[in-house]
Amino acid sequence: MFEPRVALASLSGEADAEWAREGSDHAGAAFLGGIALDDETRAAARKMVARDRSEFLPPDPLSFVEDELDALADVPIRPGVNVRSATLEPVRAVAAACAERDAIVEINAHCRQAEMCAVGCGEALLRDTDRLCEYVAAADEAGAAVSVKVRAEVSGVDLTTTAREVQSAGADAIHVDAMDTESVVGDVVDAAPDLFVIANNGVRGPESVREYLQYGADAVSIGRPSTDERVRRRVHGAVEEWFGEVGTA
Repeated sequence: MFEPRVALASLSGEADAEWAREGSDHAGAAFLGGIALDDETRAAARKMVARDRSEFLPPDPLSFVEDELDALADVPIRPGVNVRSATLEPVRAVAAACAERDAIVEINAHCRQAEMCAVGCGEALLRDTDRLCEYVAAADEAGAAVSVKVRAEVSGVDLTTTAREVQSAGADAIHVDAMDTESVVGDVVDAAPDLFVIANNGVRGPESVREYLQYGADAVSIGRPSTDERVRRRVHGAVEEWFGEVGTA
């Protein structure tokens, strides 16, 4: 899906094209966003901004996504766009824009902010597997590569079931925030062998990289430290070392 197998995970209100360009020295993919696409999620985002959260709120989300992706046309990194929407049509539209630019559309079933959950996004979407699969299928039908961002340790959610279901719905990747349960990555790998599994949470250097890759992850992603060149270099070096060892084993 991307090389090197290091991704930069979306950062609320910060992960834009310039951020991806700066991180392209040691990463193979960068997930822009998250982007609130429709009226309900944009209203939720405004409420979050009012309490000092950072959010992208461009006048036209689709045009914003297209412009940001176009700004990366000359950058050696595969872009993705992490999206939140209470309705399907905006997801289809962004997925089509991503398909035209060889970008990944990432369905956000991860956000735990109360305002987003109240409109059926983030963790609320993670708890509704049938609806999540509708989003995945819509994005897949638009021709885009589809990732689903999920979080471990959510009450009532079995990520192995989620992984199997989104795989069947047409997802290409699952981006797992392992929280404090790193072994869940191995469970997801076993449950959905056709998914490209990106492991996230606490990725800082060789120890964390090797732990996730030993569980079978196909790649790792860097969250908040993605703006730190030293962390990117350490993670990239550990990933390249691991796959070099695997390739010569």
